[in-house]
Amino acid sequence: MIREKISLSIYEMTVVAMMIAIIVILGAVPGIPVGVIPVPIVLQNMGIIIAGELLGPRLGTFAVWLFLFLVVLGLPLLSGGRGGMVTILGPTGGYIFAWLFVPLLIGFSLKLSWHYGMTQGITEFLIVWLWGVIFVEGVGTIWLANQLHTTLIAALASNVLFVFGDAIKALIVVSITRRLRFSLRR
Repeated sequence: MIREKISLSIYEMTVVAMMIAIIVILGAVPGIPVGVIPVPIVLQNMGIIIAGELLGPRLGTFAVWLFLFLVVLGLPLLSGGRGGMVTILGPTGGYIFAWLFVPLLIGFSLKLSWHYGMTQGITEFLIVWLWGVIFVEGVGTIWLANQLHTTLIAALASNVLFVFGDAIKALIVVSITRRLRFSLRR
């Protein structure tokens, strides 16, 4: 059996803890019920996207996994004070499951785009939109259709509202993180 030592520096532990705090704070904003489906509009997914953009694939993914581990343990850290396995296995479970991979996908895609010199804001927005919105909505829709025992088309139709709102949130996140990265380089 190969044992790999996992070690984080004090700086890395601090930024992971701060990222988890940001995700928790965004979860303190109550979700807006849509009424059509049992999935509210929340701001917490912005924190998941920020984790991938600011911390990169490794630390961003670690922060989100640790956050969701605390949720699974029962801490009420999700929007609306929800937590526990009931929440993870309920109608919103697909969206939450997709969150596990968002920082990894966004972080690697951004690193790849920067490697090839694609540093424009539109490229960054498209990466965030693809993985932070479309991927999450896709996984969440499949899960929702299964949970509600409905067709995939019906679940997709009910999620159209989320795509537009999440695209606006992605635009806000990209704007904020680009400014943060610029100010940190000074």
